[in-house]
Formats: sequence, structure tokens, C-alpha cells
Amino acid sequence: MIHEQVLFHNVGELFADGVPGLRLQRVPETVRVALNRRAQERMLAAAATEIRFVSTGDTVWVTLSSDAGTEIIPFFGPFQGRERIRIPEEPTPIEIRRPPRLAMVDRDTRTQFLYSPDVWRLTMRGEDVRYHGLEGDGLRPPTPEEVPGVRYLSYGTSITHGAAATAGHLTYVAQTAWRLGADLINLGVGGSAWCEPTLADYIGDRTDWDIVTLSLSVNMIGGGFSEGAFRERVRYTVERIAASGRPIACITLYPHFRDFEEDTPNEESARSELFRKVLRETVSDLNLPNVTLVDGTDMLSPSGLTVDMIHPGDLGMIEMGEVLAAKLREILTNVE
Repeated sequence: MIHEQVLFHNVGELFADGVPGLRLQRVPETVRVALNRRAQERMLAAAATEIRFVSTGDTVWVTLSSDAGTEIIPFFGPFQGRERIRIPEEPTPIEIRRPPRLAMVDRDTRTQFLYSPDVWRLTMRGEDVRYHGLEGDGLRPPTPEEVPGVRYLSYGTSITHGAAATAGHLTYVAQTAWRLGADLINLGVGGSAWCEPTLADYIGDRTDWDIVTLSLSVNMIGGGFSEGAFRERVRYTVERIAASGRPIACITLYPHFRDFEEDTPNEESARSELFRKVLRETVSDLNLPNVTLVDGTDMLSPSGLTVDMIHPGDLGMIEMGEVLAAKLREILTNVE
């Protein structure tokens, strides 16, 4: 969305709640409040959220605040800045300068990049963020030609949200998008991806994505969902979003600690494989031409996990991005 000549990427609404500043949230408030309580909180957390603009000057001042001290990594088109900036709790102007060596990039070759180097991208990762203003010379939003033309939307758990990756661009969905040459819309909700119909309706009604992945969903094991409830919600989610006619990749549970409990099997370890089976059966039964099954166990080596044995580390995320991008590239090629 565009507000005061600034593009807010992966922001569903700039919400005025009576507190100074506009709250960045990844879905509109009407959608957010209809979700489970944990998902309501996580939709306020920055994940692949960016403030984008073009400026004729070399310095801008962006005023933000965040109770949890969310981090900014500036990018200038595809070029990563070396700073990691912690957003203060109180509204504070943050000075950001364009690195002088970017002037070396030949203007005639700038269209060869995924993002034009003219586009300032303040990428954010962490918790809630409030926007209070941006000052700079000649501000304008990027044009469609200055950003990727393909848009990839992802829904899933904390792994999709980006837990354990050391930077937002190292999450598996960001790695996938980069390899596809796509812009990422991340609707991951850590600990609360419950395949809620409200969110399925919202994703299905959006017209700004070209391909979507649905990671369905290890959170529903810990959430206590029965096989029947899981099957019902998964079917509605897949069928509802598939009605858009655009390609969907449904991803089964990734390998995690429950898969390594064969010597001491329990109900949750059995349900992990059961939930994988349900998703496979759902995709097969629907038999829709735009729905593809991706086996999550093929996307990640167990050694790519962190020590909690559920969240991938940076190397695991990169591996997942490589595998998933290849699968999505094949899907998109067949669509074309």
C-alpha cells in the first residue's frame, strides 16, 4: 500500500489505534481480529515487511518506534546495507545514507537487477512497528518496473515466519523468492497457523499474488486439532484459495523432533505422519490442476535444524529455499 509517497510492502493496513504513529500490520484489522489470539499478535510482527521509496537525495530520516526493538537492514535495490539498525521504543528519526559506491552502478544496466538500485528498501524483522514519518528529497514510491513483476505469497508456521534465521532475507521463503526473481508476501504466523477460514478467504480474494505456498501445519498438532478438524480446515483452505485459478503448492510437515522418536513413539509423533497423510489425500481427492503437493520431508535435511530440532537454521533455510524454488519454477513454467 502507498501512503504519503511511500510504499509499504507486505503491509495489509496502516492502522490508527489512538496511539501515536500508524501500526504496520500484515493483514487488515477486520481480518486480524477474526484470527486466533496468537495469530492476531503475530500479524503485527514484521516479517518481509519493507518501507520502499525512491529519493533524489542521499540521506533520509525515517521515524519509527517499536516496543520490542525490531531490526532494520537497509537494502538499496538488490544491494544489502552493512548496518543493522535497532528501532527505538520511542519515536526517533533514524538517519539512513545511500552508500556512495552505488553511484558506480551504470544507470543503463539498472533494469537488469531484480530491484532497481534506485529503490531504498528498509527491510524489517522482529515485532510490532509504528510509522511516524519519512523525510527526504524528491520522495516517490517505486514504479512497477523497479520491483519484481512476479509475486509469491507464503502462509505457514514460525518456520515460514522466519524463526531462527539470523536475518529476514535468510528465511526459506525469502530465499525461494530471490531464486524465483519474485517479490515475497509473507503471511507466516509463528505458533498459530491453524488454517483459519477467514485467512483462506482473504488470501483467495487477493489479486496481487501469482503463486502461493501453504505449509499445513505443524502448529495444529500442538493446537490439539483432531484428524477430522485438520482435514476439514485443510480442505477448505486449499479449495478456497485454489478457486482463484492461480497455482498453489501445499507443503506437508517438515522433518522435526517428533520424527526422531521412533524408539519411544507417542500420540504426537504418530499424528505428524497422519497430518502429512491427510494433506496428501486432500490434494489427491481435490484433483485440481492448479494444486501441487510438495513433500516437506524432501525439502530439509535433519542436519539443517537448530538445536530445538524443529526450526531450521540459516543453512537449513537456504537448503529449503533451493529445493522449493526449483519446484515452484517448474510449476510456473507449466502455467506459462
